[in-house]
Amino acid sequence: MQSLRAEGLTSTYGEKDLFKDVSFLIKEHDRIGLIGVNGSGKTSLLNVIAGVTSPEKGSFEKPNDYSMGYLLQQPQLDPDKDILDAVLAGDQPLFRLIRGYERALQIVSKHPEDQSALNRLNDLQAKMDQQNAWEVQSRVETVLTQLKIKDMNQKIGQMSGGQQKRVGLAQVLIQQPDLLLLDEPTNHLDFDSIIWLQDYLAQYRGAVLVVTHDRYFLDKVTNHIWELSFGKLYKYDGNYQEYVQQKAEREELASSAEHKRQQLYKKELAWMRTGAKARSTKQKGRINRFNKLSQQVGKLKTEDNVEIGLGSQRLGKDVLSMKDVNLKLGNHQLLAHFDWLVKPGDRIGITGENGAGKSSLLNVIAGQLPVDSGVVKIGETVKLGYYTQKTEPIDEDMRMINYLSQVADSVTDANGQRVSVTQLLERFLFPRFMHGTLIRKLSGGEKRRLYLLKILMQQPNVLLLDEPTNDLDISTLTVLEDYIANFNGTVITVSHDRYFLDKVASDLLIFDGNAKIERYTGRFTDYLSQKLAAKKKPVKQKTNNSKKQGQNGQQKSTAKKSKLTYKEKLEWRDLEPALDKLDHQIKAVEQEMAENGNNYDKLADLQKQLDSLNQESDEKMKRWEYLSQFVDNDQL
Repeated sequence: MQSLRAEGLTSTYGEKDLFKDVSFLIKEHDRIGLIGVNGSGKTSLLNVIAGVTSPEKGSFEKPNDYSMGYLLQQPQLDPDKDILDAVLAGDQPLFRLIRGYERALQIVSKHPEDQSALNRLNDLQAKMDQQNAWEVQSRVETVLTQLKIKDMNQKIGQMSGGQQKRVGLAQVLIQQPDLLLLDEPTNHLDFDSIIWLQDYLAQYRGAVLVVTHDRYFLDKVTNHIWELSFGKLYKYDGNYQEYVQQKAEREELASSAEHKRQQLYKKELAWMRTGAKARSTKQKGRINRFNKLSQQVGKLKTEDNVEIGLGSQRLGKDVLSMKDVNLKLGNHQLLAHFDWLVKPGDRIGITGENGAGKSSLLNVIAGQLPVDSGVVKIGETVKLGYYTQKTEPIDEDMRMINYLSQVADSVTDANGQRVSVTQLLERFLFPRFMHGTLIRKLSGGEKRRLYLLKILMQQPNVLLLDEPTNDLDISTLTVLEDYIANFNGTVITVSHDRYFLDKVASDLLIFDGNAKIERYTGRFTDYLSQKLAAKKKPVKQKTNNSKKQGQNGQQKSTAKKSKLTYKEKLEWRDLEPALDKLDHQIKAVEQEMAENGNNYDKLADLQKQLDSLNQESDEKMKRWEYLSQFVDNDQL
């Protein structure tokens, strides 16, 4: 059994405890979502686990051959390497063989008359056959295709930050380590790639520890949620939805216990004030208990809500109109004869393929990008607030309070009351002792939260949001969603976050590339469901030379088969009860493993049982998926 144990990890940043005396066990097949407000130490914990940084205190226990793959928020890739070399950058012999084969293939394609190059290609092909490297190469091609990485010869240095993030993700997935550490893996992925990734991770054989803001992603992938809060690590079983319920119950119990302590403290304080003298052992004990109680009262810490309640300026009837707009950047046609009318109060979500022109459309609205032709008209009363993907250049030696004071010393809230910069910072979870902090000491997420606050302080009536979920924590996003729900103006947001779009958008623009833009009214998940249903229409299976093609006769017979045989009908009826039984057995073994965390011999036996049950479950599920294609045609 491959597992990682941590004991007593402690890490600080200045005077702040990021985490203190944190212990945990990560087992095979664990799917852990790590959440917490910006600046709580999520990335720092990943860095410590990966060995990028060392904790002030604590230790790890793991097998010598335990492997980890770490996707950083900003992957560190060699800018001079091309994509293939970067993805296969590991020292594994198979990776070296595939790199050599791909290079030889490129040379032969350019110089087919070169006999020495052809001989080398044949030698490498024979080695690929001997070492069964085709399976690894197939995995490489699948991952790159699903992450929309196409030109294998492109240099890393020529790619955008989002493209490099996808290459970094492909690199760690292809290595298939015992533990995948993923820091915001869904950033810069379109929804097709996000859905593929969540399915890939749900079936991954090793363990996964992921930091993400995508709540639908957490629901689909995770079976444990860890929350970093005030230096402590709270662990919950289940996905994100189950975590929300369990956290509410935990905080309710903690609040009730704190209330009882407060009541007892008041009672004991009244007794102490009567001038009780410590003449007896009983009185001494009561005084000691009072002193201990006084140190506990008021120590309960809970995450505050981010309160945004700011006012906005009046918005007239005319907001935005576009007529016959054309826009081309380089060789890419982004808008073609595009007409669009945006009205007061509209909630518009923009999503679709990367590089199709979503951010460019926001730049056109903001007046930062001219169109090639057509008319773009902005209403006279419109005051834009534009939250861009990149934070504006900030003097890193400026203090937080001075940065916001550039806008105003105070603003008016939704109730017409004046709110000072200090009060706003506290509403945005920046405690008073941080207000004089230099901006360079903030985490990346804290800088983004500060940047959002500055934009909202300008009290816009039309809000443009470009991928706001990429850098904001879930707590901030939740309140931003509430703010948008009560915002009197118009909101246009670019996002791939399904949960966020469902909450804030009632009308959608879906960019499919080559200036093709779909329009949809309704929830984003409803749109995706319709697209998925359309894709499920039966198509004729293509044949190839893969050894896996035709396994169990399923692929080969799909095109001709239309109904279940009598034997298959009996099998179908037994499959669901069998799968349910296996699920119960798997949960029972996992529970037993949790109860025997220190008994490694016992854990090894249980892990074998778990692997066997998972394998049997996977096989039955594949059979269920195959037979389900023909169930509708039968009267069972």
